[in-house]
Amino acid sequence: MTNQDVEACVPVDISDDDIYEAMKDISGYLDITPGDFKDVYLKAYRHAVLRLTRSVRVIEVMTKDVAAVSGDTSLEDVAEIMAARKVSGVPVIDGDGKVIGVVSEKDLLSVMGGGTASTFMEVIAQCLKGRSCLTVPVREKVAADIMSSPAVTVKEETPVMEVAGLFTQRGVNRMPVVDANGRLVGIVSRGDVVRSSCFGGGA
Repeated sequence: MTNQDVEACVPVDISDDDIYEAMKDISGYLDITPGDFKDVYLKAYRHAVLRLTRSVRVIEVMTKDVAAVSGDTSLEDVAEIMAARKVSGVPVIDGDGKVIGVVSEKDLLSVMGGGTASTFMEVIAQCLKGRSCLTVPVREKVAADIMSSPAVTVKEETPVMEVAGLFTQRGVNRMPVVDANGRLVGIVSRGDVVRSSCFGGGA
């Protein structure tokens, strides 16, 4: 869990009137200034968010309905699945449902741009200029040809806070979730982690 993720959940525009009203709700005498009260409140809020996040596990926030492909799925089909599901990556699984890799939007862009393009607009620019536009040869490739492997995966019982650190370390936005046997059971995204920090867990 990063400071930015926590700050996204903390109200930072609390007014003095808000503080006064909150202080009036507390019975008895308070020997504390509104500024002190606000500072204590924000610090307590952050601690609560971190405490809740540490207790939340991946299985509580992950998406269980996962779009996955096999190693021999054509890239045309991979792209269609990603487009239909509006996702930027899909796990690649073997016949036993074990994750063997991940095909991301970046992988597709790289192969279509001949390894020199990393964004959609770079691919378009190269195609329009008539160079390094590998759309036709790409049609002959399958998921196993371009997938990132081994895939970065997490277990169902992994704390969400640990996943947040992995997102930063590995530079990814989503990771397949696997059971004890390495079989795909879900996927967790950066958005899932942020939502869990704001609401104390998933449904």
